[in-house]
Amino acid sequence: MIFARKVWHLLVAIKDGLVLVFMLLFFVVLFGALTARPSAGLVREGALLLKLDGVVVEEPAAADPLALLFAETEPMKEHRARDVARALRAAATDDRIKAVALDLSRFAGGGLVHMQEIGAAMDTVRAAKKPVLTYAVGYVDDGMLLAAHASEVWVDPLGGAFVMGPGGHNLYFGPLLERLKINTHVFKVGTYKDFVEPYIRDKASEPSLEARRAIYAALWDSWKADVAKARPKADIGKVTTDPVGWLKAAGGDAAQAAKAAGLVDQLGDKVAFGERVKQLVGADSGSTLPGSYAHTRIGALLAAHPESSKGEAVAVVTVAGEIVDGKAGPGTAGGDRIAKLIDEANADEAKALVLRVDSPGGSVMASEAIRGALERFKAAKRPVVVSMANVAASGGYWVSTPAQRIFAEPGTITGSIGIFAIMPSFERTLAQYGVKGDGVRTTPLSGQPDLLSGLTPEVEAMLQANIENGYARFIGLVAQSRGKTVAQIDAIAQGRVWDGGTARQNGLVDQFGGLDDALAYAAQAAKLGDDWHAETYGSAANPYASLIERFGGDDGSEDDSAPGGDFAGLFAARQDAQMAQALGSFKRLTGTRGAQAYCLDCPVPVAAARLPSRDAGLLARLAAWVGL
Repeated sequence: MIFARKVWHLLVAIKDGLVLVFMLLFFVVLFGALTARPSAGLVREGALLLKLDGVVVEEPAAADPLALLFAETEPMKEHRARDVARALRAAATDDRIKAVALDLSRFAGGGLVHMQEIGAAMDTVRAAKKPVLTYAVGYVDDGMLLAAHASEVWVDPLGGAFVMGPGGHNLYFGPLLERLKINTHVFKVGTYKDFVEPYIRDKASEPSLEARRAIYAALWDSWKADVAKARPKADIGKVTTDPVGWLKAAGGDAAQAAKAAGLVDQLGDKVAFGERVKQLVGADSGSTLPGSYAHTRIGALLAAHPESSKGEAVAVVTVAGEIVDGKAGPGTAGGDRIAKLIDEANADEAKALVLRVDSPGGSVMASEAIRGALERFKAAKRPVVVSMANVAASGGYWVSTPAQRIFAEPGTITGSIGIFAIMPSFERTLAQYGVKGDGVRTTPLSGQPDLLSGLTPEVEAMLQANIENGYARFIGLVAQSRGKTVAQIDAIAQGRVWDGGTARQNGLVDQFGGLDDALAYAAQAAKLGDDWHAETYGSAANPYASLIERFGGDDGSEDDSAPGGDFAGLFAARQDAQMAQALGSFKRLTGTRGAQAYCLDCPVPVAAARLPSRDAGLLARLAAWVGL
């Protein structure tokens, strides 16, 4: 029995050892699959297939592998605008690429500046005598702007193309908060700083409407001019001035109406579109399914055309999304993280630095941390240049002040130089249920800020004084940067947002141009000649995202489903987005932390609320409610 027991224990030990070995091998293989990146050898003769299934952004958020694996619904994909444009330019010069196919079936949009950058890259492909084809079930403004630059625009016969134009409504919670007896304490400087208005009013103020009319008119004119130049036959006037009559003239058939207005060229489903591309580039040797064609994915083409690494480095650091305290990002601009990236570029002795800004603003403290790091870089007598993308407003302009030159596009939203704080208190809400606060204070600041029993007049006065000081500092920084007086900046500040063209006229922007223009200027300012390359900091690829992201549809396959793109389906999608925006706006009433600089109409994801520590000092706790 003793011998048998020993043999049994030996067998169990061998079994456990084999299990551990196989598990180790499994995880080694899994890790290898996860970290596999596209290979330049995967470029095949045929079409470049760009499946823009999701949104186009300046900087994609970091992928959480566990969240991606266990999410109940497919997460929204994010495509880096610069990668898409670079792939298109590579397609123009690569002899293996015979055409470009843009699948916009699940395209959720992007900023105007990004759409124009990608559209210009599509023009480069067409200038190389290579056809560019787009397909979608339904086009709306952003997708239509891209499609305008295509040589052939296809739409599903059950879909259509619609032009909405910029603008819309915000929700105003003032009457609701009053009914709930919630006191909304607002401290601000700036006639046009309207971010706080939804919490204290029942509708927009006239200054807010004035600023929005101007900015929307400029963006709308820029969109129409781009489409008209790229697609002269498109009758945008017919589609936008009498949309009901336009649709009824086609018997309610949105696809036929879009074709009649010159928005699209061909009606056909995805298979028909694929067969057309097959005629141009050849069949897919690896698939016999209808509508399949030889193609190369974006990752493989970019791998075959790597960016130059020769010569001296011009650093690129991106400020994308909300500017928040801490190390958040990428996709969110954590002030500490970005300041560290700038300091790393400084330590690496990069010859110049371009700050790429695509942010509606955020924390004053985080913005100041970024600005301080830029000043440290400048102290080494090296150029700092700012390149503005879709939006560089409020805190996004604060971080731009160290630049010796600012580049923007006509469609860039910038300015919003103002500062505010907003804080709710619930003493009236509790009082109607018989709950009141009482106690002993040794000073007017004891126990403050007290959101349940109310703020003392002294605290309110201190907050307003702090806001006024912050605004004075803001316009002082801008005045010093722009070579103007404080009075001159105050006249164009007051929290007002400007389009890039007007911002250039009033001196907030130096010249029009994209990131490449800013890089070229920075290299020239650093006297590098042609011997330089752009080195992006903080953009290391997530090694776990490669395989997992393919579950989101980035495998080049043709069998993924698309959401409804008819008129009702497009409206349903916009309704979902509007609901998310409304919930996010309400959350901000108690979720805004730190001195913030936001513009009301700048798109921004809702960040998770982070309450200040109860052990924090009074000034830190007060500062946690102040906004730029």
